[in-house]
Amino acid sequence: MKTYLIGDIAKKMNVTTDTLRYYDKEGLLPFAKRNEAGRRIFTEDDLGYVEVINCLKKSAVPVKEIGQFIECCMQGDQTLEQRYDFMVKREAALERQIKELETQLAFLRWKKWYYARAKAAKTESVNFKPGTQRSDPALYDHYQKLHPASNKFIE
Repeated sequence: MKTYLIGDIAKKMNVTTDTLRYYDKEGLLPFAKRNEAGRRIFTEDDLGYVEVINCLKKSAVPVKEIGQFIECCMQGDQTLEQRYDFMVKREAALERQIKELETQLAFLRWKKWYYARAKAAKTESVNFKPGTQRSDPALYDHYQKLHPASNKFIE
């Protein structure tokens, strides 16, 4: 069976060797073996685990939870139900996070448009309700008509 050193895995998975060493230090790589020189070695089978760890980490799953998930993986088929439930929970959390980010993106796009208007007019007052220094509520309605595909955000 072909084996890989930490640098090989880092390149394959597009992560740094420091990241992999951190994962190991945190107990996320219990499957990694060491060669005679004490260097970590990985097999083809290990690549799947590293891929899962990397995905979970990028999905903002706490290291402790990733460790618990990997521990379940190491226990085998008896933990399939737990691992499935974990993925269902993480999927729902990621979907909520994406929705929140989409809301933030919609708000930033609206404010970008708002400031582009002010910049073109060389004054922010172009966006104000007449006689005030507050944004004109009708302006957002106007923005929505110009950008119907944009998501509404929660004010």
